[in-house]
Amino acid sequence: MSSNIDAMSTVQRRATSSSVEYDNEKKHTSLEGQEDGVLETYDDHDVTKPFPIDPNEPEETHQLTFRAVFVGCLLGAIVGASNIYLGLKTGFTFGPQLFGAIFGFAILKPLARIIPESGLLGRFLGGSFGPKENCTVQSAATASGGLGILFVSAVPAMYRLNLLSELPEKDIGKLIALTACAGFFGVFFVIPLRKYYIVHQKLTFPTPAATAYTIRSLHSGKTGAIAARKKSLALLYSFIATFIYKVMTGYAPGIIYDWHIGWTLFRLGFTSIISLENYGWFIEFTPAFFGAGMLSGLNSSWSFFGGSILAWGIISPSIVKNGLAFGTSTSEEYPLVSYFGLSFADPERYITEPSPRYWLLWPGVLIMLLYSFADVVLSLGPLARGLKKADLNPIAIFRNRNTLNENDEDQTPIEDRIPTSWWTIGLLCSTIMACAILATQFHMNVGEALLALILGFIFSFIGVQSTGHTDVNPVSTVAKASQLIFGGIAKGSGITEKPGQMLNLTAGFIAAGSAAQAADMTGDLKTGYLLRAKPKNQFIAQLCGSVVAVFLTSGLFILFTKASPCILHPPESGECTYGAPSVSAWAAVAIAVTHPKLPIPPSSGYTAIGLGLLSVVSLVIKHFYIPKKYWQYVPNWNAVGLAFVVPQVYYSVAMAAGSIFNYFWLKRSPGSFDMYMFAISAGLLAGEGLGGVFQALLAIIGVDGGKYGTAIGCPGMEFCG
Repeated sequence: MSSNIDAMSTVQRRATSSSVEYDNEKKHTSLEGQEDGVLETYDDHDVTKPFPIDPNEPEETHQLTFRAVFVGCLLGAIVGASNIYLGLKTGFTFGPQLFGAIFGFAILKPLARIIPESGLLGRFLGGSFGPKENCTVQSAATASGGLGILFVSAVPAMYRLNLLSELPEKDIGKLIALTACAGFFGVFFVIPLRKYYIVHQKLTFPTPAATAYTIRSLHSGKTGAIAARKKSLALLYSFIATFIYKVMTGYAPGIIYDWHIGWTLFRLGFTSIISLENYGWFIEFTPAFFGAGMLSGLNSSWSFFGGSILAWGIISPSIVKNGLAFGTSTSEEYPLVSYFGLSFADPERYITEPSPRYWLLWPGVLIMLLYSFADVVLSLGPLARGLKKADLNPIAIFRNRNTLNENDEDQTPIEDRIPTSWWTIGLLCSTIMACAILATQFHMNVGEALLALILGFIFSFIGVQSTGHTDVNPVSTVAKASQLIFGGIAKGSGITEKPGQMLNLTAGFIAAGSAAQAADMTGDLKTGYLLRAKPKNQFIAQLCGSVVAVFLTSGLFILFTKASPCILHPPESGECTYGAPSVSAWAAVAIAVTHPKLPIPPSSGYTAIGLGLLSVVSLVIKHFYIPKKYWQYVPNWNAVGLAFVVPQVYYSVAMAAGSIFNYFWLKRSPGSFDMYMFAISAGLLAGEGLGGVFQALLAIIGVDGGKYGTAIGCPGMEFCG
């Protein structure tokens, strides 16, 4: 999952035996084994090494097939569509690995039994289906479901700052070209990262490891088939139910989706309670973020919720009361005020008349930035001290060998490895392509383009290292450092404000996109490493998926912005169906680093420095003075910072509720929890996301809730869908 929240699920923690929350459990077991009376423990295998070869397992002669790539790309497209929707809502996205693994099995296993191997149809859809081909499915899904993070951050920020055409469909060629630069550059330089981080450093990679264990269990004979059917049906039912519910909410949002308690009590005569509505404190029955809370766990979800209370329940009313921030009246008839505005034509107003949302933006960004860097440094420190001289020799690590011997770290057969010529030539071509596109379409010289690519390469090390150890990918936050670097370059070169902002966001797009893609693909190769799948086949599946992602994400972005133009040009009040917090953060940083005078209110800046330092001190105390078994009680400041950036507090409420539900479910029924938890939570996430995509289509053709729905229960009796 690409998010600022630690989203390592309980299933993932169990797969790697790395969770402090479950240290008191005697042994982690899989339900598949429990049902047949055989306990299969996750601790039986060292997760840093490939699974042992089963002599009774038939050899898979066809690991890379048309059906695997096609189904994988299709499943990845579903997750990609969901991630665009979820990302525009809160900047939150989830990975497609486990979704692709489970649904891929559910689709292809029956087909493999029904369709004969002979004939034209059999060549594409028939034949046996094993774990290594299942790995190909999830490889294609991971690649095709990626890159969405770029279209919920840097790209919309370009439009908000009027740096591109008025309508995204006029820039479709530019968007596809820019996405291809980041996507393919990240795919090609991931190959040496595989050898270094997976084979040599032996990092855990919790989610990819959990995916490998899941695929292995799904294919474990009769037991695996029973478990696979149950998981697949749970995922399918939750997905369909959530999709239907989400579409229905568009026609009666104030009744079945949003409960505006403050507005309702105000109408009943409790006039002072209207502040509850004005500061955004209402309940939204969002299955996606309930599912996100199930995956994230108590610490992250309640840190997010606690951050919302601090930001929007304490700080925001205080700064308004003391005249440090201001709201905008949205109704002449009712005392409805919006404190979420971000769109000002005059940058000076950001200092003199900031909204609470803008005021809180800077503490949130600095908390996440400092906390992410400090976490990476503290995590990598012990590793760096333990490195031997041989570990620092890149030639020895990346050297190709023609033969294997028993002392080789990588026992992958030579013929199954990715040839050096593939990734080196691809890397060279993608670099040349990126430089050409950035120079001709985005007015970056070769030096600036190469610097952006180099920063992406550097950030990928941070992302892969963090993901490999903790399952948290901080790239989207850390990549804001590229904005600071290119802000300095723009000012030093005397570039005017608008071209400087374009340089800033384009470079950030390339750095963040290539690093995020590399981190995702490295984790994907970890799954294949454990399953002994052919890296060459995975690489081809990743390339196919990346092609889909380039066109899919661009098209989905146009779809959403056409249905909701406020994503690109929010009204003065900031009211929009999609909060797009990542967009606001990227745009604000671009404005700040290119403006002659830093447009940050002094009180906001001082608060940002204070809370940022507090987050670092908290992390240092956690690492050096608090026993590991108590780490779960230390706030996750990444989640706290995210709450400052995300004004929709009902998301943190839903996630807190989801994590509490999960906690009691695990306590009362650990067996059913292991069997169904991920399947149900993934169905909730994907169902609402795809339902949001369908709502956007309904809006474009003019049959959405805005035209045929009811405004009952909405503040001011105006439609709130």
